[in-house]
Amino acid sequence: MLYHLFEYINNQVDLPGAGLFRYISFRAGGALIFSLLISMLFGQRIIKYLQAKQIGETVRDLGLHGQKEKEGTPTMGGIIIILAILLPCILWARLDNVYVLLMIAVTLSLFFIGYLDDYIKVFKKNKQGLKAVTKLTGQIAVGLIVALTLLYNKNVLIRVTEKEAVDNRFEILERLSASANPGNPEVLVHARSLSTNVPFTKGNAFDYAGILRWTGDAARTLTPLLYIIIIIFIITAVSNAVNITDGLDGLATGVSSIVGVVLGVFAYVSGNSIFANYLGIYFIPNSGELVIFTACLIGACIGFLWYNAYPATVFMGDTGSLTLGGIIATLAVVLRKELLLPVLCGIFLIEILSVMVQVSYFKYTRRKYGEGRRIFKMAPLHHHYQKSGMHESKIVNRFWIVAVLLAVVTIITLKIR
Repeated sequence: MLYHLFEYINNQVDLPGAGLFRYISFRAGGALIFSLLISMLFGQRIIKYLQAKQIGETVRDLGLHGQKEKEGTPTMGGIIIILAILLPCILWARLDNVYVLLMIAVTLSLFFIGYLDDYIKVFKKNKQGLKAVTKLTGQIAVGLIVALTLLYNKNVLIRVTEKEAVDNRFEILERLSASANPGNPEVLVHARSLSTNVPFTKGNAFDYAGILRWTGDAARTLTPLLYIIIIIFIITAVSNAVNITDGLDGLATGVSSIVGVVLGVFAYVSGNSIFANYLGIYFIPNSGELVIFTACLIGACIGFLWYNAYPATVFMGDTGSLTLGGIIATLAVVLRKELLLPVLCGIFLIEILSVMVQVSYFKYTRRKYGEGRRIFKMAPLHHHYQKSGMHESKIVNRFWIVAVLLAVVTIITLKIR
């Protein structure tokens, strides 16, 4: 909004300083500060409102140290995160950008699903919340919206050489003039493709169409369907993984902010033709605006951590965790870095895997021996360490350290090409 306002003013009169709003770095910095201020200044008021309405957490007794002390702590604090993401984004980002609009739509959609889930738990006193089928249907719908947008929106494209586009059978939408690639005889084109960047592969890319190339002519029809299924799976999986991770004070919030920093780096280099060419990754026109959205994400998480760090005075609930997971997954997909998510989101991955392994092993041993057995003392993994006698804050700090390590490894892959 501010970009469009100052762009208009600058076109009418030569206003000193108005040109700053053309720079993504300036607007990203402003968005991050604004996001921090919203979450920190308005966060306390929202927490008091939640307390006044008695919107508190109901804790099941799982025999964990310090668990009962959390009884009554305000939940649904994800509202703070969502406000701190959306308001600065609307103010500082370009609202004619397809990626920004997509991220706003994803944020609002998953917020609505998470809010309904928390509302049923808190006000209807139903600890199960939304039915699993209903929640999954909503997440699938969000994934479908993302996939269809990336498949068919005319503004979603990548810039590659004409030879690369022809060799990989990309759909060429526009050939650029020679001035777009000075000093280089190769012709650049804007193309639509289902290819994504990944290290250790030929051309630093992986084309989803290659999976079904053995089907011959049917691949043209089947590949988009496969892509839709993959995107829905990624968004649903990461969204639920963050939700499961949100079991200790500050754990999901801190890890999400670390992941957000890496996605911000990816957004910056993918939206800059010079950096993208140097690093051997796809240049995605107009994706640089996502730097501003990731700045809002980082500011919102860090600001929320002010209240969510141990001992937490507010919990984000599904309102926040489902939304954060969906945002992270969608950003990675849009930036064509989704295949790096198992590394970047390694904490979320191991948390959800620990639950899946625990449940599967318990059912298997119950069928085989008549008695269910466990691999971990309790799942998700962070509860296993709690049962082992480790203090909550130490678990969270160590998970943060591992998340930083994974973030650095993920960034390093930019040079492993």
